[in-house]
Amino acid sequence: MIRLASPGHALFAATFIGLGVLGLIQGDFTPIWAGVPKGVPARESLAYLCACVSLLAGIGLLWQRTAVVASCMLLTSLLLWLLAIRVSRLFLDPPAVVTWWACAETAAMAAGAWVLYAWFASNRRESRFSFVAGDKGLCIARVLYGLALIPFGIAHFTYFKETVVLVPGWLPAPDAWAYFTGAAFIAAGVAILVRVYGRLAATLSAWEMGLLTLLVWVPIVAGEPNAYQWSEFVDSLALTAAAWVVADSYRGVPWLALSTR
Repeated sequence: MIRLASPGHALFAATFIGLGVLGLIQGDFTPIWAGVPKGVPARESLAYLCACVSLLAGIGLLWQRTAVVASCMLLTSLLLWLLAIRVSRLFLDPPAVVTWWACAETAAMAAGAWVLYAWFASNRRESRFSFVAGDKGLCIARVLYGLALIPFGIAHFTYFKETVVLVPGWLPAPDAWAYFTGAAFIAAGVAILVRVYGRLAATLSAWEMGLLTLLVWVPIVAGEPNAYQWSEFVDSLALTAAAWVVADSYRGVPWLALSTR
């Protein structure tokens, strides 16, 4: 077994193992791999392929000898999915917030995979694993993550009524919480992109995603959730895992650093 790079590493790997098992059981795309039109040839085979990639990558991330290959495979798959499935939708319906959200979701997951690839590849002596690893890889991963946070925040305002409904009933001023969470995502994304208080922004955004999962979606799925609510719960859990991996990449950077590499 590999020495875990961070707690986020363990959560990220476990999440993809779970997604892989879920995909194989359902025989359909899990939320992370959604977006394939029903008329696409061999759609069912592609769904099983995505499930296998998730499962094998998740397991591979936990083994010393396979960590680099597993993180590279997962990163490549997510980047291809981002370009072929997510970004292509922007040309069909550019103004739709849901389209930008889907792109941001995949970008955030790719950022998590890229951080792990950068870590593992930089620790290997083989030169073939040195491309886009180390500090350069971490920088690109953080940019992807920062860009992803902005559509997350915008969606809170665009779908404001739907967001307010999700605020737990025991919290006062639900409108204020909806505005606050949306603004927090946008502010964190900008901070990461301009490299000002990057570690603080990434960590707080990870906490925000984790709390949203715990306070909003866990109570919902503990009841009698429908398919959409289950999908949103899985999405939120996977994004939380990716967020913590990115936040962990700032270890060694001062919390209040005005500039991060």
